[in-house]
Amino acid sequence: MDEYTIILRLTLALVLGALIGIERVHAGKKAGIRTLGLVSLGSALFIIISEHVIAQYGYEIDPLRVAANVVTGIGFLGAGMIIFKEDHVSNLTTAAGVWLSAAIGVAVGFGMYAAAITVTVLVIVTFTIMWNLEIFLKKRFDANKKTNR
Repeated sequence: MDEYTIILRLTLALVLGALIGIERVHAGKKAGIRTLGLVSLGSALFIIISEHVIAQYGYEIDPLRVAANVVTGIGFLGAGMIIFKEDHVSNLTTAAGVWLSAAIGVAVGFGMYAAAITVTVLVIVTFTIMWNLEIFLKKRFDANKKTNR
């Protein structure tokens, strides 16, 4: 892999993660542009490093094992973000966004640009359009509960 490809992958990973972070900032969440951008960038870097080590030194390292460990590490990060308070769970969607940002970074690290861009668009659609749909449905279901009592 040449240096330009590495720079492209790292930059794309950062930009895609940051795009998801922009929506999280808009939604008023604490994990935003920097957090999601860095998660995606770091994930891509781990994959690029593993591929570089194999190409450069010929070690028998499986990049998928590196990817699996990225998933595990990000799982701990996401778990630390989730807050349980009485009967309410907070930051679950943001934690899922962090997890998906890592997956996007891994995809970019492996050179799967189309998949990474598609997932980024789908995450943003989920965070925006489906969030508004969810709010609408909750209001409608709450109104139905009140009229059925």
